[in-house]
Amino acid sequence: MRTVPPELTAFTIPFWADLLAVGIGSLQGAMFAAQFRDRRLDLLGVAIIGIATGFGGGLIRDLLLNETPKALQSNWYLPVATGAALIGMLLERIFSRLAKVITVLDALTIGLFGAIGTTAALAAGLPEIPAVFVGVLAAVGGSILRDLLLALPIALMHVGSLYAVAALVGAISIVVLVGFGVAIPIAASVGVVLTFTVRVLAVLFRWSLPEQRRIERIPRLIRKPKPPTRDA
Repeated sequence: MRTVPPELTAFTIPFWADLLAVGIGSLQGAMFAAQFRDRRLDLLGVAIIGIATGFGGGLIRDLLLNETPKALQSNWYLPVATGAALIGMLLERIFSRLAKVITVLDALTIGLFGAIGTTAALAAGLPEIPAVFVGVLAAVGGSILRDLLLALPIALMHVGSLYAVAALVGAISIVVLVGFGVAIPIAASVGVVLTFTVRVLAVLFRWSLPEQRRIERIPRLIRKPKPPTRDA
């Protein structure tokens, strides 16, 4: 564990910020799940997927930091997540053609959870690289649980998502800015904006990491010497 500066030691995640992240995550998760008409999800199913999406990142963050999950420390989290999930289901049915809304909310969820996870890890005394790791896992945890519950391929692991890359950019920016003495709220805000921007631009311009490849043929590095030629 590293020596934690006093300003980080005194830092706590604002209750409203954590609640906002949970609410937006639940809203986005429910809107995403409600798209699948063939699954015939009922109200409870949509609510469960929304709650899992909203709680996933925070639960992973708190478990990695060996803390009691904040979602279990207040009566507000579950009602907010449930209400946001049900509203998300209704919004999807009304604005079913606005797929961009889900992308925007998805990017915002990643940014919020990534920033909260990174700053919480720094405040807990973790070194910079593990803090980035916690931030990235907190950012993508909700989407992983969402895809697992819907029996879908995990978007994080497929070409074209850039989920983790966007979260990584945001988390690294927070660590760097805090290292240069920038105030935590400002650093966290920059991290959210960068994560959001990278994710949205990746969707708009179809950015992606290269697909996995395998080496089909190993080139010969040592050439056999040519046989000597006879003089004429």
